[in-house]
Amino acid sequence: MGYALHLAQQGGKHTDAKPMKGFPGASVVEVVADHDGNTWRLTYTLKYMGVVYVLHAFQKKSKQGIKTPKYHVDLIRARLKLAKEHYERSH
Repeated sequence: MGYALHLAQQGGKHTDAKPMKGFPGASVVEVVADHDGNTWRLTYTLKYMGVVYVLHAFQKKSKQGIKTPKYHVDLIRARLKLAKEHYERSH
């Protein structure tokens, strides 16, 4: 996941990085990785020029389905809003 973020910072895209469903215009990117029998997810946004905001990273615990639990989606939405506010104050 660190390498995926490095590529994003350099203007590239990791092969495991995909737009997260439910966020318009591919505003949130998700990286899914398996490690030691567990699945991990990382979300970030490139919506703001020159900045990569990491929004959330978590272990996927559900053994059924691929849908991201509402709690995590709500947290990502809230952090995306905070990223926008931070960017607007900084630029």
